[in-house]
Amino acid sequence: MMNLAPHGDLVARLRAALPKGVLDDPADLAGFVTDWRRLHSNPALCVVLPTSTAEVATAVRLCAEAGVAIVPQGGNTGMVAGAVPVAGIPQVILSLRRMTAVRAVDAVGDSITVEAGVTLRAVQEAAAAVGRLFPLSLAAEGTAQIGGAVSTNAGGLQVLAYGSMRSLVLGLEVVLADGRVWDGLRSLRKDNTGFDLKQLFIGSEGTLGIVTAACLRLFPAIVQRATALVAVPSVARAVDLFQAVRGRTGGALTMCEYVAGDAMRLVARQVADARPPFDAPAYVLIELSSPSDQDPISLTLEQVLGEALEAGTAQDAVIAQSERERARLLRLREEISDAELASGGAVKHDTTVPIALIPEMVAATEALVRDRFPGCRLNVFGHLGDGNLHINVMPPEGQKVAELGPLYRTITEAVEELAMARGGSFSAEHGIGQMRAASLLRFKGEVDLELMRTLKSSLDPKHILNPGKILPSVAGSRG
Repeated sequence: MMNLAPHGDLVARLRAALPKGVLDDPADLAGFVTDWRRLHSNPALCVVLPTSTAEVATAVRLCAEAGVAIVPQGGNTGMVAGAVPVAGIPQVILSLRRMTAVRAVDAVGDSITVEAGVTLRAVQEAAAAVGRLFPLSLAAEGTAQIGGAVSTNAGGLQVLAYGSMRSLVLGLEVVLADGRVWDGLRSLRKDNTGFDLKQLFIGSEGTLGIVTAACLRLFPAIVQRATALVAVPSVARAVDLFQAVRGRTGGALTMCEYVAGDAMRLVARQVADARPPFDAPAYVLIELSSPSDQDPISLTLEQVLGEALEAGTAQDAVIAQSERERARLLRLREEISDAELASGGAVKHDTTVPIALIPEMVAATEALVRDRFPGCRLNVFGHLGDGNLHINVMPPEGQKVAELGPLYRTITEAVEELAMARGGSFSAEHGIGQMRAASLLRFKGEVDLELMRTLKSSLDPKHILNPGKILPSVAGSRG
């Protein structure tokens, strides 16, 4: 076990600077040092909980002077252990959860400026209060925070219509590795004055700087929605259905999710009061949205689904008749990860391939699991409309994912190879963190890696920001 005692002076200095913002009792640290999936847990010297950008800057500066690494943490809802310590080196967790101010809402310019600890749901509610929409939507939106969403370039259920977090960020405020503050917190839609520096920090997982506030795009509020759960005979027909709906509705299609039959049945077994209205080989969850009350979109959806049923593309369908029914349908999709965890966990994957190749990718993975990993269970679901499927492999019935041992990595390598061979990616929205770092080194080209290392060494020459994430060799260079 790592000896943390020599760094007691740093903890004392942090406590002096933030009298009510330092935790170092092991009991208090437990909820911070373990990732959401409960796969990684390593010690930290302490947890720092600043309430302002100035306090973040002070904490970073003190850690930099002491040569101690910092792990920025938001809601700790990530899937790749990107917000918890790595093994072997002293680290301080810097939690942004107390930075919860909504600094400004501009209904004319359609923007909102919030601090990093504000949850996604709180941003959605603040936008709704002025008749606007903040579209980023995740299953963990009640816990996930804006700083983490920016730093991981979060995706979610409506990337199809609004893009990932990168598309929603207008400006950022960032504390750099030496404690300086970069103020790029602007709401401008056009600012062509050199490098777009905010892009360096979006998706870099706190390895280049710590996001303390963000200015985000808002959209007109949704006036009407039409949400349907559709039974389809196969993933190929699911893709056909997506094409048919998109062709008829265009930009009104804001969500198109795929859930394999086994994934839906897993939810029904593990989650109370979560039952689909019908059993099916596979499901597609569709939502149309409009900021206008003209031309009822529910009628359009009924027509499209009627045609799909006649053509055999769909087998059955139900359209939500109330907000309560809509919430029930969305819950079936949102509970999959928790149901998976309750059933022993899974070797998770975040692959994306061209949409036309989704059926081929699923078939190849089914054959892979059947032939090379007999007894394991495939759990497939995800964002059909943008090509991002979570093709997860669960251990045999009655086992936990930790019992797979070395097979865990073998499964991951095999599934990711299938995606990469089809012009896809091994990480569509979850990021790299600790758990995809080896994959990044494996699949990225030398020029990619050299550019990343150059940026890291330039912005964080002491390599103190979130060590072991994205570029593990950089963390190792600290000794």
